Amino acid sequence: MNILTKLLPVALGLAACAASAATIKIATVAPDGTAWMKEMRTAGDAIKTKTEGRVEMKFYPGGVMGDDATVLRKMKIGQLQGGAFTGGEASILTKDAQIYSLPFMFRSQEEIDKVRAKLDPLLKQQFAKDGYELLGVSGGGFAYLMSTRAIKSRDDLKAAKVWVPQGDKVAELGFKAAGVTPIPLPLSDVYTSLQTGLIDSAANTTSGALAFQWHTKIKHIVDLPLSYVVGEVVIDKKAFDALDAQDQKVVEAEFGAGFTRLEAINRSDNTSAREALKQQGITFDAPTDADSKTWQAVGDDVFKQLSGEGALTPEMLKALTAALAEARGGAAK
Repeated sequence: MNILTKLLPVALGLAACAASAATIKIATVAPDGTAWMKEMRTAGDAIKTKTEGRVEMKFYPGGVMGDDATVLRKMKIGQLQGGAFTGGEASILTKDAQIYSLPFMFRSQEEIDKVRAKLDPLLKQQFAKDGYELLGVSGGGFAYLMSTRAIKSRDDLKAAKVWVPQGDKVAELGFKAAGVTPIPLPLSDVYTSLQTGLIDSAANTTSGALAFQWHTKIKHIVDLPLSYVVGEVVIDKKAFDALDAQDQKVVEAEFGAGFTRLEAINRSDNTSAREALKQQGITFDAPTDADSKTWQAVGDDVFKQLSGEGALTPEMLKALTAALAEARGGAAK
């Protein structure tokens, strides 16, 4: 047997491995260098190692692949296999993706944790029904309304030019219930729109305001949690189902572990960012008790509207109500 004959099976084996290797391309508007991107890259490295190169994750941060609608189009033609979105952005894929975005719904981080333990698995099922695999959900923290001018009352808010994520039905209904006509835009357009004056107000976490450089434009923050922000990574279910069963488990496990680490980082970063924003001269305006009750009433109105308009599935709204009641040890909304 000559050397070529001996090497032929090895070469064929390597060719077969190369042919079966899968590259999953995921795009996001999250800037490179953020904790979000660092943890996703860490998960990607672990996946490549543990699958012995059969699965490779390739990331496109900073909006280089376009906004969420553009990413979705590229997923449909196979140019991308997935995306990392906020709940509002992901609602273009599955409307229940924005279940945690309900305004003034949650009272504490502890309450969020208890509710998510019940709802995250249901959310994964809803994505699967719509043809997507939810690899993970990462809590980003509470969002606050930020503005270039003081918003100390409902009348101030009505006069504001408020941004909502494009396609985020929940946020749109929330502001309309408060008498505001919001301006829908992709997340990637917010900084420029604050700069040009197209909008003067937008909601984000404190760490998000720093990551996207909004802190260089805003001057005031309403010191009342508006909604809870989550990041959701999804890939086309056909691409996920094409992976070996064991490789699927590795992908899910590594993203799950990464997001657990990311949540801890986010909580710490939000606390630090709050102090950093104060040092930048940004004012945190605490609402009066009367205004707080007004915002809570807005939340109640939005929940009722969503129940009637089908912006979220009845099953998910029912599950949310039950989970909140259990978390609070009594009746929820």
